Amino acid sequence: MNSRHVIIATLLAAGIMTVSCGDEKTTPGEQNPPAVEEPATGDVRVLTTTANRSKDLTESWIDFSSTDNMSPSTIHMVPSEEFQTMDGFGAAITGSTCYNLMRMKPEDRKEFLETTFSPSDGYGFSYVRISIGCSDFSLSEFTCCDKEGLENFALSSEDKDYVIPVLKEILAINPSLKIMGTPWTAPRWMKVNNLSELKPYESWTSGQLNPKYYADYGEYFVKWIQAMKDNGITIYSVTPQNEPLNRGNSASMYMGWEEERDFVKNGLGPALKRAGLDTKVYAFDHNYNYDNMADQKSYPTKIYQDAEAREYLDGAAYHNYGGDKDELTVVHNATPGMDLVFTETSIGTWNDGHNLDSRLTDDMEQVALGTVNRWCKGVIVWNLMLGEDSNGRYGPYRPGGCSTCYGAVDINRNYTTLTRNSHYYIIAHMSSVVQPDAVRIGTKGFTAKGLTYTAFRNPDNSYALVLSNSSAEEIKATVDDGSHHFPVSVPARSAVSLAWK
Repeated sequence: MNSRHVIIATLLAAGIMTVSCGDEKTTPGEQNPPAVEEPATGDVRVLTTTANRSKDLTESWIDFSSTDNMSPSTIHMVPSEEFQTMDGFGAAITGSTCYNLMRMKPEDRKEFLETTFSPSDGYGFSYVRISIGCSDFSLSEFTCCDKEGLENFALSSEDKDYVIPVLKEILAINPSLKIMGTPWTAPRWMKVNNLSELKPYESWTSGQLNPKYYADYGEYFVKWIQAMKDNGITIYSVTPQNEPLNRGNSASMYMGWEEERDFVKNGLGPALKRAGLDTKVYAFDHNYNYDNMADQKSYPTKIYQDAEAREYLDGAAYHNYGGDKDELTVVHNATPGMDLVFTETSIGTWNDGHNLDSRLTDDMEQVALGTVNRWCKGVIVWNLMLGEDSNGRYGPYRPGGCSTCYGAVDINRNYTTLTRNSHYYIIAHMSSVVQPDAVRIGTKGFTAKGLTYTAFRNPDNSYALVLSNSSAEEIKATVDDGSHHFPVSVPARSAVSLAWK
């Protein structure tokens, strides 16, 4: 039995992993956990998840074929055709996520985090997003400087009691974890009602950043990055503002493209440079359709046209709450030297988020594979874990935030039983075979209705291929890397991940 099977068997035996078929759940005491069989070995490692959960990240093995490849249904790897280098895959570690994790028994939390984040003994989640100050999934509204004056900067109790301890546990499991930081709002004393009247604006919701505080707000980012570093947390990247075109979130701040351009070149960028920080900066961090605001269309590419601002930017970040993922290709083609990352998507009541049969392949096609095939080098889904409350809702969430969201994983109100949802599966299917710094490579040949896939060469020169089949029929193909070939079966409505030397 390999280490991953030991972890999963322990989770099942402890009752902290839900075993389900369809919508049924198994909780402690209801039945004996299923036996975990000794895995076979072979040339190609396979992970399979079916929408009906008959296979649940199930591991199997395939041997290379010794006969000539005469199959017309062959997917040919093209290693010489290289695209983006991958940063990683993961989920948001919100205050709510950390609150729920910290309410688990320490040994149960450890097992869950090892299964999720370990590159060798788990699924290898490698990139997470946290909030700078509060988000709509925090325990209260706050920033790190609620009293006027940067001399009053301090990490919050949510940071110190929940987020940092959880991040430290994850980093002990995966020291190479990348962490992105994003603010939902600036401190209220830095906000104004609009840029014409410049009147003080005391609300957590909406408002705009007063231009006179561009430099101070840039220093705020630096202080936060340094404070996290002092606590053993290295910040890999930041975005200037979460959903800058959304005025309505529980904590929010409007920042049109011209404002973000000016803040980046007159505040954030110079502050990071003075501090000697190489933290990556990604513009925008919002929807494909720019919330249907005509003057905000092509938001990041407009900022890139300013040479000073572009000097401080590494690329742009996107969410999928509006518009189509093809916008990623449009932005890449317009500015091929700038990176793209996908930083947020949610499931909930509105998209049947607890129904794996309706969500698995759609999320594979739209998020996991759809964004990567359109140049994204990182994919991060929203809350890693939410907890069920007495009303059957999942949080904690802030008033005005999302009361109908689910997590990538949901935990019951007794903090004993987990249910893995589609977002956990899609990230696991990518991160379990695609290593950080892998290069997406070309493919050619076989296609079929409902079949989506993408290929990678890992830093250790192994290959990875991730496939999704949204059709109602099994699809059989042959994979050929130029040196070896082997058959693969992609069950109806499933995700399949392959890795081989």
